[in-house]
Amino acid sequence: MLLGIAIFVQLLRANYKHTSVLTQRYFIQLSYKGTNYHGWQVQPNAITVQEVLNKALSTILNQEVNVVGCGRTDTGVHASDFMAHFDLNDIRDVEAEKLVFRLNRFLPYDIAVKSMFPVHSEAHTRFDALARTYQYFITKDKNPFRSESHWTMTHQLDVDKMNEAAKLLFDYEDFTSFSKLHTDSKTNICKIYKAEWEDRGDELVFTVSADRFLRNMVRAIVGTLVEVGRGKLDMAGFRQVIESQNRSNAGTSVPGHGLFLCKIEYPEDLNKEI
Repeated sequence: MLLGIAIFVQLLRANYKHTSVLTQRYFIQLSYKGTNYHGWQVQPNAITVQEVLNKALSTILNQEVNVVGCGRTDTGVHASDFMAHFDLNDIRDVEAEKLVFRLNRFLPYDIAVKSMFPVHSEAHTRFDALARTYQYFITKDKNPFRSESHWTMTHQLDVDKMNEAAKLLFDYEDFTSFSKLHTDSKTNICKIYKAEWEDRGDELVFTVSADRFLRNMVRAIVGTLVEVGRGKLDMAGFRQVIESQNRSNAGTSVPGHGLFLCKIEYPEDLNKEI
């Protein structure tokens, strides 16, 4: 009897060890044009990037795959650099390059996979991210070739004033005034590392980096800085907007199609257990 129990326990341990070895987490790096999607996250009755990627991976790998993204982009927002992770079960010796090739053949033209690599089992594309960088693009003239990637703003903007106001963001950490209302976020505290405008002649580009971002935060900041650029808000007024911690005091959110998630930074030891 005791011998039988001992053998049974050994079989359970062997099976547990076997299962853990056959489960591998991967990070996948991709880019996408958000024009035809209702954002990243799966939604009922709407096409999203996450849904399309789940379907592609599940079909190719012949198992249900659910990817987890580094964040949630809204409808029409693009990503030139986006990270997601997923777990593969009962798969040995997955050749990342071949899987990337097959994915790109399967996926629609507006989603491209750049790379895929194994990471340790607890690595998380959202919670392990150290910093994120967004860029917002404004075209100064009506341009049909930029209609899905730039916001058209024909008003004259004072870029120097906009940059002066952008520097004030470094003095604060509570950005409730720029957050979408009624979100599931537990805190509105963020640390902004970079915020600046660049005048490229026929376009303006706003680059902002932070440890995390709130829902709609970048678009609300851009909309408020444009108010500064048009002379409707001065430096003291911009400070008051932030300090009020009231979304209704900030500017109107700019359209999503001019926004790009362009960089995610992670610790160097994500694959330390591989």
